[in-house]
Formats: sequence, C-alpha cells, structure tokens
Amino acid sequence: MFREINYQSAEEALSVIQSGHRVFVQGSAQTPLFLLRELAKQAGRLNNVELVFITVAGDITIDKPEYEGIFHINCMFVSESVRKAVNEGRADFIPVFLSDIPDLFKKGYLPIDVALVQVSPPDKHGYCSLGVSVDIARSAVNTAKYIIAQINPNVPRTHGDSLIHTDRFTSIVYGDEPLPEVDYGSKVGEDELRIGKYVAEMIDDGSTLQMGIGTIPDAVLKSLTNHKNLGVHTEMCSDGIISLVENDVINNTKKRIHPNKTVTGFAVGTRRLYDYVDDNPAFVFLDIDYVNDPHVIRRNPKVIAINSAIEVDITGQVCADSIGTTQYSGIGGQMDFMRGAALSEGGKPIIALTSRTAKGVNRIVPFLKQRRWCSYYTRTYSLCSNRVWCSAFVWQESASASQSLD
Repeated sequence: MFREINYQSAEEALSVIQSGHRVFVQGSAQTPLFLLRELAKQAGRLNNVELVFITVAGDITIDKPEYEGIFHINCMFVSESVRKAVNEGRADFIPVFLSDIPDLFKKGYLPIDVALVQVSPPDKHGYCSLGVSVDIARSAVNTAKYIIAQINPNVPRTHGDSLIHTDRFTSIVYGDEPLPEVDYGSKVGEDELRIGKYVAEMIDDGSTLQMGIGTIPDAVLKSLTNHKNLGVHTEMCSDGIISLVENDVINNTKKRIHPNKTVTGFAVGTRRLYDYVDDNPAFVFLDIDYVNDPHVIRRNPKVIAINSAIEVDITGQVCADSIGTTQYSGIGGQMDFMRGAALSEGGKPIIALTSRTAKGVNRIVPFLKQRRWCSYYTRTYSLCSNRVWCSAFVWQESASASQSLD
C-alpha cells in the first residue's frame, strides 16, 4: 500500500521551475502537452529556462517566437514540433547518438534540474509507469533534482524499466488528455510496398528486427507475413508489429537475449498500439543506453536493422538528418543499430528509400557531406549491396532487379 496522492494544481507544481533551470521534457507520445501549456502561462516570471528533449509530439507552445529568451529549446532530435524554431535560429540542436544521451545526464554534462513526465495511474504499490516513452526518460528521472508528474489515465502501463514510485515525485498533477497518435501504415504507397518486398526477401526466418521511424519500415512489416520466428530488439515500434505478433510471425523464440520478449525503447502509433502494449508482459520498454548499445544489439543473431534516409550518394554515404542546410531530424539511434547489426552474426544493416521524393527530386546523388554506414541499401527499383569494414565503404557486389533507375 502507499499513501494517498496529494494532487496539486499545475501552477503550484510548476512553481519549482526557476530562471536558469535546465528542464527535461519526456517525448514522443508521452509529451506532457498540458504541463507545457501551463508552463507557458508562467513566462512572465521566468528567464532563460533551458528545455532538453528528443522527439516531442503535438503543439508544445513554448517554441513560439514570443517565448524566445524565456524558454531556450536545446533538443537532441529535431521533430516536426520544433523544426521551424531550430531552422529559424530560435532553438538549438545537439547532434548526439541516442545511446549516448543518458550519459550526458548521468555524468553531469547536462545535469537536469527538473523533469516533466506524463505517467500512468499508480498500482496498489504506488508505482506509476513512464508509458510508451522510456528511452532517455529513465535516466532523466533517475538524475533530476525535481520530478513533476502528470498522471494521465490514457497512459498505458508498460513493463520493463518504466516503473517509478509516487514517492519520487516532487509534485503530481492530474491531467486526462489523449496521447498523440501517428498512423504510419496509412501513408504507405506503392513504391514503399515495393521496397518493403525487396527488404523482406533479405530477411531470414529467425532474424531479430530493428525498425526505424517512417513509412518504409512499416511497409517492410507488411511484407513479412510469411516469415517465421522473428524477434524484435528495436529503439521504437509502431502499429505494424501488432498483426505479426498476433499471427506468431514475431515470437522472439530465436533471440539469445530477452527471448520471448519484444524489446523497445519507445512506441509511436495509434491508440490501438497503446492499448496493445498496456500491461502486456510480452513487451519490455528499456533504458535506451541498453537497448541501443551496439554490443548488446550484436548479441542476438541475424540482426536486421531497417532504416530510411534522405539521400545516399554513389559512394554509399548516407544522409538521414538534413536537407541541404535545413536540419530535418537528428542522429537518433540509426548509427547505433547500423553498427550493432553489422557486428551481429548474420546481421544486415539496411538503408531503404525511394529513388525520388514526392516532388521528383533525386535522392541518389553524386556526393554529400554527411555519412552513415550500412551493408545494404534498397531503392525503388533495385537492391545494392556493399560491406562495411571499420568506417570505410568497400563495394563488394552489386545486383539489380529487372528494372533500373531512370
């Protein structure tokens, strides 16, 4: 049993935040939009409050021009919610591997004064869940001086590293709001499905999957219905995984670490996904410095890392975070899994993308300035293979389908 919760108003709870504080904001579907709206109302008493986070979802309010100088956004991934502010110079971006971010908190490079999180209602023992965004939130709440929690009955109760006791919270606010939703499957077109089939042909039964964000990883999942005994160890998952689990395509029986469990750091999708992982012991949400550690990733056999990109060049270099000088996303965990898959026995790091954008702009270009590394990349009409040794690209073989690029 635990003592009765003493709820506070958002105004009272947020009063702990002072000028010059660094504030962590939980992200993805767990973005505490109610707390951020309420924090914006206190702008008159604040100055130079730094807000750090990775992907946030929805209208976070404090990114608007009128709050410049009051709230300083210092994000470690550029999501749609803050993309305009970053590219207009009103917010900053820290390029960092997702797996390295917890160490920034734990080793004092980015000490956290206050953490804002959105959690599930407590169980009979007083434990709440961080829901579908454990990722870097676990380390943030472990190191923050103060924790302000919004208890939301719409937050699913997930297993793994997500549990936190109400005694840890400095203040608790109640806020019943729907979680942000994204339906990647609805955006999958013919080109993405074609790519998904190419990638599926490269995946052996018994492989362990990592899926990045976007329509192409979801298209790959749609093409795996005839596979057997697949496992999942991924930084994120979406709705595409559900039918494969229900039909025993994904059962995690061949994994060497966390067998019989789907391992992820966070989940982004529709309400169907959030309900599916709610109190589901087959899913474990773990701290991202473990999930994305290449030395952990490599321990499973046949790790298939499926990610997309903005551009690739003819030497095999990959750009996944910017369009020219416009910062579009961030480093995230792509490099963590590219390396982990390359080191896995029978593993394959795969970059998959359409050969042109929706506006007809070529995505396969002569050269680019930024680099990732992979063993395979798949485009709309063909499949190319190369092998990575250390940090260099060595073209080993090239195969194409019956059609070729324009």
